[in-house]
Amino acid sequence: MKKIMIALAASLMLTTSCVDLNVAPKNVITSDQLLSDESGMEIYMARLYSYMPYEDFKYQGQWGFNFNGWLVSIGIEGTGECLDRDGICRAFVGEDTPYWGMAFTELRDANFLLENLPKYRGSYPESMYNHYLGEAYYVRAMVFTAMAKRFGGVPLVTKVIQYPDDAANLEVPRASEEETWDQILADFDRAIELLQPTSPKSGYSNKYKALAWKSEAMLYAGSVAKYNQTVNGHLTGTGQKTGVRVMGFAADRWEAASKKYFTEAYKAAKEVIGSGAYSLYTKKWSASDKNAQYQNMVDMYFDADSPENIDVREYSYPTTAHGYDAYNSPFVYHKPLSSGMCPTEDFCELFDGFERYPDGSIRVTDGNSNATGHYIMYDEPMDIFKNVEPRLRANIIYPGDYFKDRNQELRTGTYVGSTPISPLFSDYSYSTSDKTYQQLDAYTKKPKMLYLSPNPNSSQEQVPLEDGTTMNASGANGPFYANGEGSLTGLLVRKYLNPDPSAEIGEGKCDQHFILMRYGEVLLNMAEAAIELSIAGVASPDGDNLLQQATEAVNKIRSRAGATLLTGTLDNTNVGRNVVRRERRKELAFEGKTKWDLRRWRVQHYDGRDGFWGEERDKTTYSNNNQYRFHGLYPFYSTKDKKWFYDIHFQFISQKTFEYNVLDYYWAIPNGEVVKSSVIDQQPNR
Repeated sequence: MKKIMIALAASLMLTTSCVDLNVAPKNVITSDQLLSDESGMEIYMARLYSYMPYEDFKYQGQWGFNFNGWLVSIGIEGTGECLDRDGICRAFVGEDTPYWGMAFTELRDANFLLENLPKYRGSYPESMYNHYLGEAYYVRAMVFTAMAKRFGGVPLVTKVIQYPDDAANLEVPRASEEETWDQILADFDRAIELLQPTSPKSGYSNKYKALAWKSEAMLYAGSVAKYNQTVNGHLTGTGQKTGVRVMGFAADRWEAASKKYFTEAYKAAKEVIGSGAYSLYTKKWSASDKNAQYQNMVDMYFDADSPENIDVREYSYPTTAHGYDAYNSPFVYHKPLSSGMCPTEDFCELFDGFERYPDGSIRVTDGNSNATGHYIMYDEPMDIFKNVEPRLRANIIYPGDYFKDRNQELRTGTYVGSTPISPLFSDYSYSTSDKTYQQLDAYTKKPKMLYLSPNPNSSQEQVPLEDGTTMNASGANGPFYANGEGSLTGLLVRKYLNPDPSAEIGEGKCDQHFILMRYGEVLLNMAEAAIELSIAGVASPDGDNLLQQATEAVNKIRSRAGATLLTGTLDNTNVGRNVVRRERRKELAFEGKTKWDLRRWRVQHYDGRDGFWGEERDKTTYSNNNQYRFHGLYPFYSTKDKKWFYDIHFQFISQKTFEYNVLDYYWAIPNGEVVKSSVIDQQPNR
């Protein structure tokens, strides 16, 4: 819904403070005025959708649902997608504004609609009456899902709590986690039954939106039920006040529950796929043109008529806008900040087409690791990416690549010594991750071999050239070792940045829409659920070959991305499962999905981190304890042979160390809610 209607929605009588106190204000717009005709329902729906737990340009992982979008950056939550200089760049271990009181406000609004709309049934055509009821069930399912992903079992408030009333009726204890996911499943199914196949008005839901979100929710539920068992102590427990298993699944229930939820995820995704209502975006795609494949994936995020879009948060300047470009554009467009999302070398490693060392990491020297041999020299900085699948270029801005109105200059420093060039560091292990380029003898001692810039523009260090002229030591977009306003990693984000050179950059001036749910994700939801069902030995719910379905879905994604297709059928092992996980990491990057995938896979704590990227991998690459760090792919220029080389090193500007522990998979219930209640349980071990 267009947020222009929020001003009208402010006059609603629906307010709340917490689950046990919901007071309807007096002397305001009555339910007759709101629910008895379409104009009133538009106001009501505007309120519901304005406070939905959608994680878009106005959601920040650290702060939670404040709906202001200040400093918004996506993928900086310790997922390895990208890094930011600010304190908001931290592991996803909680939100400053817990999604609790706001959730119960939204639940009350949904429950009020369910209980009171039947009084006005005669005011609407039957299909529209059913649709509005479906919207209420859909909203409730989405709110319970957002809560369950954060807290596990939650109070299942499925009716309006009246006040005053008996104390016993004012409080609702936390249900078990399994009961919570079962309620979510029931609400989605009821919504799907009632909603129309297409949205009757812009911004409203429909049957296929609900099916798509159901597939995501059930995939989460199935994963948690299964992978809690892989965590030390099985990450489960009962509340002290009620004895209810508020976190995790019982030993005799997790297996059946996981199979049920994966089955529901598979069926929901298959129904969306089988409807023919959506398809992958291929308007500019060409099987033989890598540049067309790249441009196609750039354009898909800006095409309002994309057949891939299932659910979209729309923005319109000046009435509703955001500031994504203002915080994340390259430094040369600094308004008021820049470079908030700097992709990592670790993220790049997911993509096909790089030369590799034996351990699978990106090759930058002719040795067996980045600490041996000599650097590989490139005529142009983009040459290292020449064989990489075009999807990566659609995600990030390469050093020297074109964006908006110019080639974007990214250069960490300039090397003036002789060639061939040995690695700048002798040790690249995690134990030396705090070493920086400005500490090197090549920079600090004479004869000076390495030039770096602490700051941009006039503060750039000048490199003397053989012809008597000078050049800037670093690129116009950095990296600058004393100023985090440039790139921190040698790379910059491209996804969702407006490519129009004439577009005005500024806070509250950006109006590109945000795709909340798209067909590509539904394909991946189906593929993952199919693999999990096959691993569990569950017969195909619809008779189709599960592994073949998963393989075909992944290949459709890879074909559009310009990646290498799978040559055989995925198998029902963790290897096959990890292929799908890896594909999710690539396809859904910078869309707010990865932080939840890592949580449901239970791979972010140290013991599980060998699968941190959705594949088997040596955890010591970026860690030796609960803390971990990520790498940059740092470009350098050699004046001797006028060529480029890259160094892979831990982030050395605004250094970030993340930490994730087992308890972080479930966040604490707000303490104030626990203290004042006789039935709200805190998480076990908190």
